[in-house]
Amino acid sequence: MGVLLLLGGFTSLSDRLKEQLKTSPQHYAQFDVNMGWDVTTAKGTTVINGVIQNIRYASMEDIEIWVSSVDANGKTVSRSVNYVIPRRLEMGDLTPFSITLPTAAPPGTKLIFTYKYNGSDGGPDDGSINWMQSFESIVSPPV
Repeated sequence: MGVLLLLGGFTSLSDRLKEQLKTSPQHYAQFDVNMGWDVTTAKGTTVINGVIQNIRYASMEDIEIWVSSVDANGKTVSRSVNYVIPRRLEMGDLTPFSITLPTAAPPGTKLIFTYKYNGSDGGPDDGSINWMQSFESIVSPPV
């Protein structure tokens, strides 16, 4: 009985990522992906930890997530990238990402996210497509 109770406390990585996606303070949803992330600053840097989920294609490969920090005049202050591992996400799969910008982004800072991938519907003529999409987000005050 004690062993069953102990094992019942463990959750799968997939379950933890689904929970992180659901509870992240920042979100983005489009026809192809769901994303959730939080933003923290530490030692003069900005750290973005998040989750991305493939909701459109049979598979997505070579996913890149770029983030730029932009000042009030629209000038790029810093930029960094995460090459998502694993290289391939099947439909419904989730994976974490982490991006560190070399400058602090205080609340109110505009972040521009750009994600790229190769999407495929599978099959002999898989209709694969190279896709890139951008969106903006504002850094929220800490909760």
